[in-house]
Amino acid sequence: MTTPRLAVLGSINVDHIMNISQFPKPGETIIGHQYKIAFGGKGANQAVACGRSGADITFIACVGDDAIGNEIISQLKTDNIHIDAISIIPQTPTGVAMILVNEQGENVISIVAGANGALTPTHFQQYHHIIEHADALLMQLESPLETVFEAAKLAKSHQTKVILNPAPAQALSDDFLSFIDVITPNETEAEILTGVSVHDEAGAAKAADILHHKGIKQVLITLGSRGVWFSEQGKGMLIPGFRVDAIDTIAAGDTFNGAFVTAILEGKPSVEAIHFAHAAAAIAVTRHGAQSSVPWRHEIESFLAERA
Repeated sequence: MTTPRLAVLGSINVDHIMNISQFPKPGETIIGHQYKIAFGGKGANQAVACGRSGADITFIACVGDDAIGNEIISQLKTDNIHIDAISIIPQTPTGVAMILVNEQGENVISIVAGANGALTPTHFQQYHHIIEHADALLMQLESPLETVFEAAKLAKSHQTKVILNPAPAQALSDDFLSFIDVITPNETEAEILTGVSVHDEAGAAKAADILHHKGIKQVLITLGSRGVWFSEQGKGMLIPGFRVDAIDTIAAGDTFNGAFVTAILEGKPSVEAIHFAHAAAAIAVTRHGAQSSVPWRHEIESFLAERA
């Protein structure tokens, strides 16, 4: 049997991470107690989560013409990712994210796109064949929106399942959303897309119904430590996550998305796939960093076995 093929289109960043006791107020200086540089970007984080979870994945992305860009490509290759569609953009720096993490494991992030901005529709044309022959396409919103839109339309026309993690949060047109099969917003993103406050299960259910009416078949609204509101064909349920002592939530959502899509491509039922993704995210939040926190498949399976 042929292994399902996954395409991920998204961003690559170098993360500058500082751990601090609390987030500073405007005009305030806070002394940090740890600083490190790590590889990140929502696209790359999700690609790594897919690769380490066992997916046959090709990553479409751009890095800068700098030493860190080449280092990132080399690292991604060791994460079981096909890297032929990662372009090096001349005279352009690799994307950068500045991340502050407080003592509760919460984070705030600021991003400069750098080479990610070069992933234009024109640049993307050379990789259309990857989408056309893939079984699923996973995307986020750190790449140029017009390219994400074009990729979604292309995938839909070739019966490639489209999964969108609509982050960073922004409004999206109904035309765009009509090409999406599965969407995975958090509470803030769901509210921006639907106008509904998602503070409880009732709000999540209402937001999911609105997204269904826009043409999206499956809605997964991530609710942090409470779990995920999963809705399909108008029927929703809360699927709780695993309780762990979180120290860093930087790539939790990205890890969830990558593991979920991998499990779906393997033919797991949606609820089982969400449990698999919950386990991957639970492991990730007990570790520091973005890609450095993403678990390998055997770690996820061991975690699930211990809690069976």
